[in-house]
Amino acid sequence: MIDYQDVSAAIQRERGDAVVVTAMTQGQFWKEASDRPELDIPTNNSMGKVSSIGFGIALGAPGRKVIALDGDGSLIMNLGSLISIGGKAPKNFYHVLYDNGMYAITGGQPIAGAGNIDWTGLAMASGYRAAYSFEDTEEMATEMPRILSEPGPVLIHVKVKPVITTNLGVIQTWESNAVMPAQMRSVKAALA
Repeated sequence: MIDYQDVSAAIQRERGDAVVVTAMTQGQFWKEASDRPELDIPTNNSMGKVSSIGFGIALGAPGRKVIALDGDGSLIMNLGSLISIGGKAPKNFYHVLYDNGMYAITGGQPIAGAGNIDWTGLAMASGYRAAYSFEDTEEMATEMPRILSEPGPVLIHVKVKPVITTNLGVIQTWESNAVMPAQMRSVKAALA
């Protein structure tokens, strides 16, 4: 299994000027690695929507690479997004799926089907151009440059070491709900 920090580091090295949309736990680790926060969209208060938000940006800005950092529990909540993404097949969309087998943000409850889901098979059956799976840090880091340079949509399934992240402070407040719209405006300005 791979550490969250190692996945973030491998993506950051190849990011360039890509927009990066993050789910809850992934956002915590991505924030530490990112050198382009003006192009980052954390979705802490919209679990399950990383793939849809990233997909929409990829369609709206076809000349810009979009990387969605999703969680397995998050994607289960919006599984139909795979079919929408595969159907439109944006060449600039890269879907990184962190598979820890649990809902880490709410205390570590196992996701439905944990350990039995064929994520790459689901992506390919939904119309993704390619899908890869990694459990080894070195292999993932070595392959990431090639994968992020091929046409999407691509699913990159990464088996990560579980980390319970209930301390993210994901609560519904006016302030927390304002973060994602503010970052969306930042990205819109950067893309203009």
